[in-house]
Amino acid sequence: MARYTGAVCKLCRREGQKLFLKGERCYSDKCAFAHRGYAPGQHGQARKKLSEYGLQLREKQKTRRYYGVLEGQFAHYFEMAERKPGLTGENLLVILESRLDNVVYRLGFASSRAEARQLVVHGHFTVNGKRVDVPSFLVKEGDVVAICEKSRTSDKVKAVLEANASRPTPLWLELNRESFEGKVARMPAREDIDLEVEELLIVEYYSK
Repeated sequence: MARYTGAVCKLCRREGQKLFLKGERCYSDKCAFAHRGYAPGQHGQARKKLSEYGLQLREKQKTRRYYGVLEGQFAHYFEMAERKPGLTGENLLVILESRLDNVVYRLGFASSRAEARQLVVHGHFTVNGKRVDVPSFLVKEGDVVAICEKSRTSDKVKAVLEANASRPTPLWLELNRESFEGKVARMPAREDIDLEVEELLIVEYYSK
C-alpha cells in the first residue's frame, strides 16, 4: 500500500494551516505549526503571491493531504465525483469522507487518519459484520462499522478510545461506545464537513 512517509508537520506548514495529521499532538504546544507557521525551506518566510493556478493547486494539495490520499487515487475520486449528479466539488468531499479510515477517525476509534489507516490495515474493524482491511473502502448509508471483538481488549485500542472519548461525533454518524460500533446514519452534507477548503478551486484545477 503506497503512502506518504515523510515529515507530516511540514505538510501543515506548506499549506499554511493545521491539517491535524498527528492527532493529539496537533492540539498541544508541541505542534510544529504553532511554532513555525510558515512554509518549510530556505525561503519559507518570504511572502509569495500565488497565481490563479497556484491557488487551485494548493487547494487540491491541501485536501489530498488532509485525507492522506495519493495523487492518482485523488484524481480517481474526482472522476467518480464528476459522474455523480450534483456539484462535483461537494461530491468529491463526500467520497473522501466515506473512506473507511476517515469514518474510523470520525467515530473516535483513532487519534488521526494515519492511525486509523494503520488500524484498518491490521484488521481491527468490520463493516456490517465482515472484516475489512482496506482503508479506501467506501461506506454507504446504513453501514455499521465496528471494532472486531478480539481487538476490543487490546491495550492499544483501549488507549485510543479513552484518549478520544470527549471528541464530538459528526451528525451523519451514530456512535455506540458500549457496543464499540458506529453507524452511517446518512451520507454527509457539505455543512457536515469541517474542512476549510474551496472545493470549486479543485474543480477548476482539474477542468484545465
